Amino acid sequence: MFGHNSLPVKHWRRHIAAIPKGLLRYYVLKLLSVKPMSGAEMSEEIEKRTFGSWRPSPGSIYPLLAWLQANEFIEGVPTEETGIKLYKLTEKGQNLLEKHRKIKEEMKRKLKVLAPPVLFDLMWFDLYRHGNSEAFRNSTRRFLTSLFEVMENLEVKFSKEALDELKRILEEASRKIEEVNKKIKKEEGAGPD
Repeated sequence: MFGHNSLPVKHWRRHIAAIPKGLLRYYVLKLLSVKPMSGAEMSEEIEKRTFGSWRPSPGSIYPLLAWLQANEFIEGVPTEETGIKLYKLTEKGQNLLEKHRKIKEEMKRKLKVLAPPVLFDLMWFDLYRHGNSEAFRNSTRRFLTSLFEVMENLEVKFSKEALDELKRILEEASRKIEEVNKKIKKEEGAGPD
């Protein structure tokens, strides 16, 4: 029905990705804990932090900001200087953010065990019918587990040196995977001899 590359990954990510309830609220509170921002600035920053995968629409962000302000989690900043409406976190908002952080930590503890196997097992790729797919599966699980753990550790104790080293490693791994993919595509295009 569908060719190998007829529907790109971005298409599927855009059409099946659901933003978990409360994630936008968490992002807004987290951003406002750093500095006062406008709704447009928050949308841009969320898009930047999600590598372009998600940019909250004005229809999502402004009703949330109105609700947060009405419930005294945030407040407006005087606009004499900029003319742009900025928001900042209140003490009540800081308490709500701390509750969100505790929930996030609990979820991370639970996902630490489940995430890598579930991520791989839920993929639609059927490699089991081919030889030695179990070794590939174990390598993938090990990679995802390691990546998950290092991100968690960097969040707790940031190190620019470690981040630079990880970037180098991931760039090299990506390059090698792309080379393998090119070989597969070349063989696929060659057809039977």
